Amino acid sequence: MLSTTRWLPAGTCLARRLSFSFVEPVARAWQPRRSHARFASATATQPTDEVSDAGAQAAAAAEISASLARRFQLTDADRTRLTYQRNIGISAHIDSGKTTLTERILYYTGRIREIHEASYKVGAKMDSMELEREKGITIQSAATYCDWNAVSPVTGETEKFAINIIDTPGHVDFTIEVERALRVLDGAVLVLCAVSGVQSQTITVDRQMRRYNVPRISFINKMDRPGANPWRVTEQIRQKLRMPAAAVQVPIGVEDQLVGVVDLVRWKAIYNEGHKGHAHTFFFILYANALSCSNEVAIKDEIPEDVLELAKEKRAELIEQLADVDDAIADKFLNDQEVTNVDLAEAIRRATVSLKFSPVFMGSAIKNTGVQPMLDGVCAYLANPAEAKVVAQDTKLPASAPPVELVPAASAPLVALAFKLEEGRFGQLTYMRVYQGSMKKGGYIYHGRTGKRTKLARLARMHSNEMEEIDEIGPGEICATFGIECHSGDTFTDGSSTFTMTPMFVPEPVISLALTPLGQESPQFSRALNRFQKEDPTFKVHIDPESKETIISGMGELHLEIYVERMRREYAVECTTGRPRVNYRETVTQRADFHFTHKKQTGGAGQFARVIGYIEPMEPDPETGAVNAFEDSVMGGNIPSNYIPAVGKGFLEACEKGGLSGNHIQGARMVLTDGSYHIVDSSELAFRIAGIGALRDVYAKTKPVILEPIMTVEVVAPVEFQSAVIGGLNQRRGTIVDSEVREDEFTAIAEVALNDMFGYSSQLRGSTQGKGEFSMEYKMHQPVLPNVQKEIEEAYRKSIGMKKAL
Repeated sequence: MLSTTRWLPAGTCLARRLSFSFVEPVARAWQPRRSHARFASATATQPTDEVSDAGAQAAAAAEISASLARRFQLTDADRTRLTYQRNIGISAHIDSGKTTLTERILYYTGRIREIHEASYKVGAKMDSMELEREKGITIQSAATYCDWNAVSPVTGETEKFAINIIDTPGHVDFTIEVERALRVLDGAVLVLCAVSGVQSQTITVDRQMRRYNVPRISFINKMDRPGANPWRVTEQIRQKLRMPAAAVQVPIGVEDQLVGVVDLVRWKAIYNEGHKGHAHTFFFILYANALSCSNEVAIKDEIPEDVLELAKEKRAELIEQLADVDDAIADKFLNDQEVTNVDLAEAIRRATVSLKFSPVFMGSAIKNTGVQPMLDGVCAYLANPAEAKVVAQDTKLPASAPPVELVPAASAPLVALAFKLEEGRFGQLTYMRVYQGSMKKGGYIYHGRTGKRTKLARLARMHSNEMEEIDEIGPGEICATFGIECHSGDTFTDGSSTFTMTPMFVPEPVISLALTPLGQESPQFSRALNRFQKEDPTFKVHIDPESKETIISGMGELHLEIYVERMRREYAVECTTGRPRVNYRETVTQRADFHFTHKKQTGGAGQFARVIGYIEPMEPDPETGAVNAFEDSVMGGNIPSNYIPAVGKGFLEACEKGGLSGNHIQGARMVLTDGSYHIVDSSELAFRIAGIGALRDVYAKTKPVILEPIMTVEVVAPVEFQSAVIGGLNQRRGTIVDSEVREDEFTAIAEVALNDMFGYSSQLRGSTQGKGEFSMEYKMHQPVLPNVQKEIEEAYRKSIGMKKAL
């Protein structure tokens, strides 16, 4: 990173968009269009130019945080509202039952009157798109809210909670939906299949939860299926996800005989009663919700004899696991003191909120078992908005300064994050999470990046594709609004602060298609592409400079297939697609020195720039994600400082197109050590061209190689087809990294080049009689085989030759 005395505001994300760590100095940091004196005095800090060292930056950020905490303390109303507020996401591997579980939650909380399954015709409430109901998968995350009267494991009393829920897709192609949901949530329910356990996308979701410090409870679903083994799944959570976990429930009955669960914390047996439950004659307690006919939960003090010993064993295991992560339980455990139900409940909450532990619930959403106790666990053990630490950057400080901690007080200056955009019936729908302050209908908010003021004409709470209009929204809540021009990850304020939230992580696309509209191109074609790009940051569109084709890029074949189908249905634009193309990359493998002079005389002032330095390999920056970098090591002022940024611009421009295959160059660092200039002929343009020429001049000396995306592929199939599946993966140059056999099916995890995965779906169906399924996720880029590199280079040279011949 270049050391400068002026800084980009933290919310610009310029370095991330251009994929490099050189940041061009700007004239001044952005200031809001309106500044309120009442808050400016409270957050006054040193000017940016004076805040140079890390200690001063940290002190300035700490002072702003302390000032916020002093001036805007939580009121009793704030504390009450936040204590009984939960924002959760339902996340899991594909086909683990997320949407089915959400449907039951909505039914038992009284938000819907009938249960529908995730299939065609009526479909689940949260799958509102026709394509979702046809394919039986979730494509877009959907938000809803409900109220739940939860039974406290500490007091045994009923308390009313307000819950915002986001149901997320399970397919890896739509991973950005999970990414931006977890970015704004305070807790999550990780759903696992009782038979399949931890799968490939489960590991991805776990990584996303850790990225945003989201505490989770685990729900082992499909306990009614043959082969269900919750203890094996719990052990997988500990081993594969490296998360301390223990069951807080024991199932009553197995497989199709599942009738309820034993609560190990309260030491009670819990059964569902009546409509949409299992019929028993036990004494029951009614959960006080809207649909009492279906919300009858029988709570019995007596534990069934056939599970009593198992329940005692698992309660002891729960205490042991908690003793490893909680000091209070550890003291009692080591001193052989009794651990009470209250001790246990409080320890589970402490450990879960601090991301040290995950309580494991179990049940069957499709059989309406165990859902209500899981909801009680959401309210009892997951964090409320006041417990989740939220930080933001202050753009008055350097980008490297520590973040400022926000205060979830309604009276504090507004800070809200737009995390999802969607084209609705009434225009662009913007989903927002309010972290600090309040938003009121008819009020004004300011765009943190542009400073543009916008009036809030409408505020609404979303219930899938339906909405309920509201007049005001407070901190810790999620809402939607219309008529706001922005992008995913933009911050909004009330104009009195200079805070900006850090954006969400956006993975790079791995696959591309050439897209051509049938017949004459209509405005609807470009309108659809513009909308999809705005809604989905992982969907990219560009025009190939050589073929002039429209190229769409995304996270997988299904991802792009869905958008092509949506263009046909929603915009009446029929398109044809070319063969999927892999997003190759190029990289340098050794250092090469450059000494390049750009000199041009055209009459009058000419162009002159000389740059000296070297190109070397580099690893991606773990913090910024930058894959290329430019460093200034010029001493003595041989190149004026105002020309140096132009060299970096030229280098990064040259990285857009490598000389081997025409693909983007990554993993390269340019270090500028010396050079010279002409007092008349030198200019920024000359030095930018010199930066381009320097890379191209020595590129061959860096021994460049072509990189291809490697995918982690998980295949699940009946055990009798194990050899056929392994053989098929080996034929595609796959490396088997893990395999597991369980009863009548097996799982194989392999690393395979994306270019070798085309057509695998048909092959797998043929070799497993249609019983096998697979999922894949991008892992990394690595060098292609020498013969493949030679073929790609020859094809690229031919395409250049054809273009020149034309």
